[in-house]
Amino acid sequence: MSRLLTFLLLLTVLVNSASASGAGQVLHRGNGAEVQTLDPHKAEGVPAANVLRDLYEGLVSEAPDGRLVPGTADHWEISEDGRSYRFHIREGARWSNGEPVTAQDFVYGLRRSVDPATGSKYAQVLAPILNAEAVIAGRKPVEALGVRALGERELEITLKAPTPYFLGLLTHSSTYPVHRASVEKHGERFSRPGRLVSNGAYRLVEWVVQSHIKLERNPYYWKDAATHIDTVYYHPIENASNELKRYRAGELDLTEGIPLQQFRWIRQHLGEELRVAPYLGTYYYGFNLTQPPFRDKPGLRRALSLAIDRELLTAKITAMGEKPLYSWVPEGIPGYRPVELDYAHWPQSRRNAEARRLYAEAGYSRDEPLTVELRYNTSENHRKVAIVIAAMWKQVLGVRVRLINEEWKVFLQNRKQKRITQVFRAGWIGDYNDPYTFLEILHSRNGLNDSGYVNPDYDTLLDRASVEQDPEKRFELLRQAEAIALADHPVIPLFGYVSKHLVKPWVEGWQDNVLDHHYTKDLRILPH
Repeated sequence: MSRLLTFLLLLTVLVNSASASGAGQVLHRGNGAEVQTLDPHKAEGVPAANVLRDLYEGLVSEAPDGRLVPGTADHWEISEDGRSYRFHIREGARWSNGEPVTAQDFVYGLRRSVDPATGSKYAQVLAPILNAEAVIAGRKPVEALGVRALGERELEITLKAPTPYFLGLLTHSSTYPVHRASVEKHGERFSRPGRLVSNGAYRLVEWVVQSHIKLERNPYYWKDAATHIDTVYYHPIENASNELKRYRAGELDLTEGIPLQQFRWIRQHLGEELRVAPYLGTYYYGFNLTQPPFRDKPGLRRALSLAIDRELLTAKITAMGEKPLYSWVPEGIPGYRPVELDYAHWPQSRRNAEARRLYAEAGYSRDEPLTVELRYNTSENHRKVAIVIAAMWKQVLGVRVRLINEEWKVFLQNRKQKRITQVFRAGWIGDYNDPYTFLEILHSRNGLNDSGYVNPDYDTLLDRASVEQDPEKRFELLRQAEAIALADHPVIPLFGYVSKHLVKPWVEGWQDNVLDHHYTKDLRILPH
């Protein structure tokens, strides 16, 4: 047998072996908490959003650096008055079953998102669309929503007023289309493996709870030829130290976060793989304003906020570049200057003294202390922050704190029901680069207002800002609203986030961006 023939036979064996084993570019991503659902109109939290960005595609998408780029719509026109958007669905857009994506699919998806029967907590994101708020409130039928198909591949969306950030909204999962036939056939279980039909770069193959979510390339995706990674696994790992161990063992190519207490070691030993970048997010504690002891007690809420040494918290505890936060809206939004709490520049000694005065005024003392429950979702980092803040409240005021650690789904459910929560950990990451994405979740009608905050003046200012066409006047209305919320203390802003990941050197295409959105289709695995 000639050497050439031997070589060809060997090559055939290797190719067949690779094919049988499903060889190709495989990415393993740490993903924090277990995903609740992959229904894009019901999902909440960063872990679900990460997966949904791979499974679905909106009319508008994002480049690796965060710039807005065409998605399922290859182009659009905006009317002179800024109220009408006409989108043109690209000819090659297909669902993962090969069917064409049509304008009517987006009409169906947007209507479903605002339909009260869906129960979407993010429905308010679509408030800029004409009649959206009336539909959400049940005052008008879903057919009244300002969206209509002008043909198979042409969609018109009408807004109630010009909205400068509207295109950015269309990258959010609440605006994704869903496959109508699948939803109508399978009901709430349409988003499970074997049933989910998606229009993004990947399709759902497996979902093993507390183990992994497995996605494979969608061969019908319009840009599949430019996609390099064939399979992506999302691993739910709530414990950051365990995630680090799995990363170092080669089981993960990138992490969702890093453990606070090992940051210095990571920076020293894995510095080239460490990615820390500005992140449009607020880490905060919320009060349940619907129940005692914080209902109708703004002075007590202010006292607990004053007693937290944010400078110490960010310098010694989180210590990864986070900035102490005294505003509700974090820095980094072009043109917007956040409003700060009036004690932002006080020395901590003065804050502590004022906290003690307000605490006594509310009827508490070291002999008769406040006893409070502080809830946080399972995470080593959240636990560390909670322990330190509980210690600060104890030292400054004598507050007795019971820490309660809950699994993500239970934690969210308790927050929403508002029956047993008193103080809870929370974080809000901007869905788009505008202050409204933060301010809207404190609106009394917002489904994510887990504090139960209600202030008619605040709502009125947000409602006025939502239809104000002059950018400067709009920002001023939002600043007035932010000032009202800060004075009421429904929440305690603690620090501005930074994104923190470990990324293996063979993962190419990762770019830091302020929203921390990283689509698997933009990445590739280099030989290693």
